[in-house]
Amino acid sequence: MGNSERRVKLNCELCLTNKDIVEPIQEVQRLLPSLSRGEKAQVLKWVVQELGDDFPGIDFDPRICGGDPCIARTRIPVWLLERYRRLGVTERDLLDSYPSLRAEDLANAWAYAGIHSADIEDQIRANDIEQSTAHSDGWRDCANWGLPT
Repeated sequence: MGNSERRVKLNCELCLTNKDIVEPIQEVQRLLPSLSRGEKAQVLKWVVQELGDDFPGIDFDPRICGGDPCIARTRIPVWLLERYRRLGVTERDLLDSYPSLRAEDLANAWAYAGIHSADIEDQIRANDIEQSTAHSDGWRDCANWGLPT
């Protein structure tokens, strides 16, 4: 066997086949409908943690909420959701109160807040101060957030 043949054989032994990739994905796809929303959120949380510091669904835009991390498609800052969670507001209440939120958004927010806890704490503190001194015209678009009733 020549060097070229050995390289091809070695490369093929190290490669995953399409079947190795497709079958697990199909299995997850088959099981997903049988999971509750909470279980799906937990699975998503694990996937997000596996991705490391990449947080799909969390956006940063200096024009929105002063650049604080927000849920994509919304102006809902992560610090606000974390603050509600600390106050004992349930995920169900958050999802009911904010129709644009999905369970996966909360899983993303919790994963982000867990890894960036010091930043989130600073944002909560800063917004508490701003809210107590904010002008009545609500000069900052996130300063007057409150859980809808």
